[in-house]
Amino acid sequence: MAHVHAQGPVPEPGTVSETEFWDARYASEDRVWSGNANDVLVREVSDMTPGTVLDLGCGEGADAVWLALRGWRVTATDISQVALDRAERHALEEGVADRIDWQQHDLGVSFPPGEFDLVSAHFLHSRGDMPRERILRTAARAVAPGGVLLVVGHAGFPSREPDPTDVLFPTPDEVLASLELPDGGWEVLISAEHERIQTRTDGRPGTHTDNTLMVRRVPEAPGQARRVENPARSG
Repeated sequence: MAHVHAQGPVPEPGTVSETEFWDARYASEDRVWSGNANDVLVREVSDMTPGTVLDLGCGEGADAVWLALRGWRVTATDISQVALDRAERHALEEGVADRIDWQQHDLGVSFPPGEFDLVSAHFLHSRGDMPRERILRTAARAVAPGGVLLVVGHAGFPSREPDPTDVLFPTPDEVLASLELPDGGWEVLISAEHERIQTRTDGRPGTHTDNTLMVRRVPEAPGQARRVENPARSG
């Protein structure tokens, strides 16, 4: 579920379920994405001490594999089983299959259990009916004390491409507000926009403006407890 761009013979959003749409999207090409980890993940996580990480909307698994190669224990989830099968093959090729737990989830309905030192959500956009804000609030609750939530998203569609009217691209401040984090419980590490150059499918150069929000959960006092709720039951 990592991005919204559609190429090849895939159904129109809204005409099939989210799972069917993304399975068809990934089945339409041998490889949809570059196979490289996202730039922001590499830049911001390279110096972090490896621990447990949850990769939301992992797609073909480039971020998950990159993290596993650096010693992280990864739980990676996507709505598309086609994408997950491809990601698992990538992990096998890189020799890190034993470090990654691949899970299929429609994150608006179910969510991986547990707490994680890092929760990463890159380009978690969809033209379908995906409750993104609610999913990200659940993601924040899955961050262990002292851990980090990293949310990277598009600020808009690439240059030279028309913006669709059915996809919202919130600013970093809007994402932060939508998380409804408790006062004093989190530290904002990054809230910024950045531009990057990307070659389009027709070979022409284009630009993306992306958003990054990175927040750290303040360690809890001894004895303080909490729980992670299913997104289908929490607002």
